Amino acid sequence: MNLNIKAQEQNTYDAIVIGSGVSGGWAAKELTEKGLKVLMLDRGKPLEHVKDYDTATKDPWEFAHRGRITNEQKETHPKLKRDYPYSEHNEKFWIKDSDSPYNEVKRFDWYRPDIVGGKSIMWGRQSYRWSDIDFEANLKDGIAVDWPIRYKDIAPWYDYVETFAGISGQAEGLPQLPDGKFMPAMEMNCVEKEVKKRVEAKFKDRRITMGRVANITQPLPGRTQCQFRNLCSRGCPFGAYFSTQSSTLPAARATGNLTLQPDSIVNSIIYDEAKGKATGVKVIDKHTKQMTEYYAKIIFVNGSTLGTTFVLLNSISKRFPNGLGNDSGVLGKYLMDHHFRTGASGTVEGFDDHYFFGRRANGIYVPRYRNIGSDKRDYLRGFGYQGGASRSGWQRGIAEMGVGKDFKEMLTEPGTWSMGLGGFGECLPYEQNQVTLDNSVKDAWGQPVLKFDAGFFENETKMRKDMMNDAAEMLEAAGAKDIHTFDNGSYPGMAIHEMGTARMGRDPKTSVLNSWNQMHAVKNVFVTDGACMTSAACVNPSLTYMALTARAVDYAVKEMKKGNI
Repeated sequence: MNLNIKAQEQNTYDAIVIGSGVSGGWAAKELTEKGLKVLMLDRGKPLEHVKDYDTATKDPWEFAHRGRITNEQKETHPKLKRDYPYSEHNEKFWIKDSDSPYNEVKRFDWYRPDIVGGKSIMWGRQSYRWSDIDFEANLKDGIAVDWPIRYKDIAPWYDYVETFAGISGQAEGLPQLPDGKFMPAMEMNCVEKEVKKRVEAKFKDRRITMGRVANITQPLPGRTQCQFRNLCSRGCPFGAYFSTQSSTLPAARATGNLTLQPDSIVNSIIYDEAKGKATGVKVIDKHTKQMTEYYAKIIFVNGSTLGTTFVLLNSISKRFPNGLGNDSGVLGKYLMDHHFRTGASGTVEGFDDHYFFGRRANGIYVPRYRNIGSDKRDYLRGFGYQGGASRSGWQRGIAEMGVGKDFKEMLTEPGTWSMGLGGFGECLPYEQNQVTLDNSVKDAWGQPVLKFDAGFFENETKMRKDMMNDAAEMLEAAGAKDIHTFDNGSYPGMAIHEMGTARMGRDPKTSVLNSWNQMHAVKNVFVTDGACMTSAACVNPSLTYMALTARAVDYAVKEMKKGNI
């Protein structure tokens, strides 16, 4: 690589944000609004809001392969092709595995974007608060290390980010799933309402609520409420869901304090031995492969859990031979993801004269009820369900050998109602679940690649039995027929909720970050994406990343003004 070091003054900012996804966008917004000059770096290509969502309004027949990927795309994306997120609908949003390979001791599915905005464009948008049941779990169970924060520390920041992002949902008053600042919830359809009534009558400890989702049901500045198209993963031209492009990036740009630099691969963070601080970052231009250094007083690392882990592990110095801030030796360890793809489905009779409006980009949610209160299982922690009811359409005729007038007329009418429940379970933080640097393989820019060695174990296996059987039990109680259980297997990475590799903790000897997401050993470096998580809970984590980011920026700027950073 050629070093292309420009004048230091030209490349100096108050703060650098690495990554532009859910947490990176929030870091840039908060830092710029507090008056700091910010450089936001992302390895992805530019993606302009609305203009570059070029498949967002296409009809199915306008896609050459009707949404499926080609054999050539399978060859260049051997790992991305494994599951549903990668399709013809959003193919350009994802990185080529052939450019950025990784190695696996055990299977790990890494879904990696190649756009500014990161996975905030393609995320599932389910947005739930953690509770003290989650923050206290490690201490109570004697597992891993204790979280250095509790719900009261983050609750005001949940309020703050929910109000800006826009979360629709229903208050339920449950201690395990705290209520938030909600826009009106989307409406359940008639079958979901009936299933809810019957399940809650039979099981007093279980609740069915509308999914809490970052799709707005009332307008926000520059954004229109959800249009019920359910094409979210293509990018939303209405700005109807929270993303960097629709929300945090316009806010940051409006300050005049943001410099956004795409196609910028952060290689490492520069550590100054004399100052005992990080002074900047080394960045490789994606196209020219030239390396440039940029400098700042504060660095927020938001490269998504695994991108962040790479940058930190690759930031080697005499002081930190095993990665920046890695005095504890836990950097890269305790990798977690939710396990899912198990549950049940069945048909529901008696609603043939009912239908539903549009294509709602949301489903129902059953909050965790296992190992809550007096309930005790033969495993630790618990799970929640996502699901919903719908009617089959004309596609049900594709596999039939039907012809003629009667067959065609049958397909003009909706088919049977069905209801499904799929569990999302908590994975415990295991030390042996880790990601390391593999210097025997290089990516297209001459950098080492990540190597994964992570799996699910006995606790998750036991939990999955309940996840499957409880779903069938609830559907049976709701009067569903032809109930089928399923367990399609789950590998780490598939849920795209990876977290935990640079965890927060109270003791620098056993954690990377303190209670403010600040590195114990390098006070001007903050990590607020999934890497910071100390346990995984069973709810979708992105809302917590947002709240932790806003909280950490507030602390960092105050500390900088005091001269402590």
